[in-house]
Amino acid sequence: MRPIYYPEPFRIKSVEPLKLLTREERRQRLQEANYNMFSLAARDVYIDLLTDSGTGAMSAAQWSGVMVGDESYAGAESYYHLQEAAGEIFRMPYLQLVHQGRAAEKVLLPILLSGKKYAIANMHFDTTRAHVELAGARAIDCVVPEALDTSTYCDFKGNMDCERLNSLIKELGAENVGVVIMTITNNSAGGQPVSVENIKKTAEIAHKYHIPFMIDAARCAENAYFIKRREKAYGSCSIPEILHACFEDADCFTMSAKKDAIVNMGGLIGCRDKALFEAVKQRTISLEGFVTYGGMSGRDIEALAVGLKEGIDENFLRYRIGQMEYLAARLDEAGIPYQSPVGGHAVFVDAKKLLPHIPYYQFPAQALAVELYLEAGIRACDIGSFLLGNDPDTGKQLEADFEFTRLAIPRRVYTQSHLDVIADALINIKERAASIKGYKIVEEPPILRHFTAKLRPVE
Repeated sequence: MRPIYYPEPFRIKSVEPLKLLTREERRQRLQEANYNMFSLAARDVYIDLLTDSGTGAMSAAQWSGVMVGDESYAGAESYYHLQEAAGEIFRMPYLQLVHQGRAAEKVLLPILLSGKKYAIANMHFDTTRAHVELAGARAIDCVVPEALDTSTYCDFKGNMDCERLNSLIKELGAENVGVVIMTITNNSAGGQPVSVENIKKTAEIAHKYHIPFMIDAARCAENAYFIKRREKAYGSCSIPEILHACFEDADCFTMSAKKDAIVNMGGLIGCRDKALFEAVKQRTISLEGFVTYGGMSGRDIEALAVGLKEGIDENFLRYRIGQMEYLAARLDEAGIPYQSPVGGHAVFVDAKKLLPHIPYYQFPAQALAVELYLEAGIRACDIGSFLLGNDPDTGKQLEADFEFTRLAIPRRVYTQSHLDVIADALINIKERAASIKGYKIVEEPPILRHFTAKLRPVE
């Protein structure tokens, strides 16, 4: 039986031409890019799954907002529109605009981690981990053990391991822990959702030790949709009601609005404490710009105000998650392993299982990403040991819990036919998996190396 595909709850009004290079041309482009997917020119990519961040298609209403955006330096009308929209969704008394998620981390985390040694999260993603380390602390992941088995079904594989969290805080000393972070959905674990029950229990533990509880809200709308489908107590609730339940115990949040708010640029910081917010405002002025524009143009702020509401529409979310489920079902038919059940924004192919002959220090997830581009012009991303990098204290290569090749699907961009191209490419690669070689790094920066490192195939 053919996998179910949920039809798009929109019609296409504008299109952009794509070009598929020949296989030899793609091989040449890979060499020129030093086998780093971030170094490929977008014009040479047929289907771009590098990220779902800032790559979505904006709606007619959002483009209309662009035309009426207020570009005033201070107190622009678009700023107040955003405050109203974000206030309704998050119900956080203090909201600060910034230009993207990592800017929110750059502003907030050094405040929370001042004089502290550790940040604990269900799982830190790359920029969060980097900003923890840049603040002089160390990032500790505390995801539930069920997440580590990619073939085992669990409704909420993104959850915090609360028993371990409690033990960790005691072991490290509560005075040394600057923040407990809940990432929803849990990107590093495969876009896996987190339950309301787990969010509340994690907040309770953090507050017991007087540690701030922060939510990374980049994909909170997708997380809320999973909650509606899988957490019995919230099955009859609306998406906004579920989001209120998720955020009501948080002390603060960061958000890359380039994901669930379906804009090309934008981010938010939310605070419940006025003193914390005052510190955030002062850092925003020096790092991002005046508080009412936060590094953003008025036109982008207006589009963000509209996109926040469009991103929580249940019909859109059904289609959005349905795209992942369709692609995952195609992979199930072919016996291609991935983090199961499929997550909200991407399919995370288990390169460790697909390419078991490649050791972690030769980066199997990166090797699979290279093969995908060679096979069909598809650009994907390593979420494994290549991304994790080196131990900040010893300089030695760390072994990631997962070796995922992430197929991040941009919002409202690709059709069912594109998803079939992706599945067919992976099926072809599986047939020659044993011949695929790993990679070695020949040049790398000390932080966030995967963006600019240079690699070569292992001979």
